[in-house]
Parts: sequence; C-alpha cells; structure tokens
Amino acid sequence: MDIIQWILLILLAFLLMNRFMPVKGITNITSQQAKDKFKDKNVQFVDVRTPGEYKANHKKPFKNIPLQQLSGRVSELDPDKEVVVVCQSGMRSMKAAKMLKKKGFNKISNVKGGMGAWV
Repeated sequence: MDIIQWILLILLAFLLMNRFMPVKGITNITSQQAKDKFKDKNVQFVDVRTPGEYKANHKKPFKNIPLQQLSGRVSELDPDKEVVVVCQSGMRSMKAAKMLKKKGFNKISNVKGGMGAWV
C-alpha cells in the first residue's frame, strides 16, 4: 500500500472509533436501571421520539421532547440534574445525549435498546 492508502485507512479507523466510542459524561444504562431512577427527584426523564410514537407507548415520568425540537427546548431542562434519555431503539437518544453534552449537561444516561428493550 502506498502512503495515501495508509492515511485514508487510518482516517477511516479514527472516524469509526470516534463514532462508536462512548462519550465522556454519557452512560449507557438498561431499562431496569432507568426504572430504578424513577423516584430520584434529581433526575429528569426525556423521551425523544415523535409525539405519535410517544402517545402509542410511553412510560411515566418521561417527558416528550422530540429530537428535532430538543435544541430549541433545552431550556426546559436543568443542566445541573441528571438526564435520562430514551427513544425507540437507542440511536436517537444517543444523538440527543451528545447534543445535551454539547449544551453543557454533564450527567446524561442513554437507555440502551430504547423502548424496544423495555422490560
């Protein structure tokens, strides 16, 4: 391989690792771990699915703030409290968690598997 191919290979590996590596301050938790936090008054629960998905199947105390609206509605959340984020499969909630991290939130939990893994 010539040098350009090696550079491209290294760049691709870096991008893949960066995409899938956990972000500092974001923890992946199970649905049971999320349930265990329900009584904690210092935890906020956010469901980032669409209103239709939320209406069809949601858990209390999750508040529906769709991913597309989260950036504009971040002021509804307290950055000093933990935020537990859920979606249907865990992909949108991870995007939401990364967005919250960039907005200054320090303790964020993503429910891995989302509502699809809820037990």
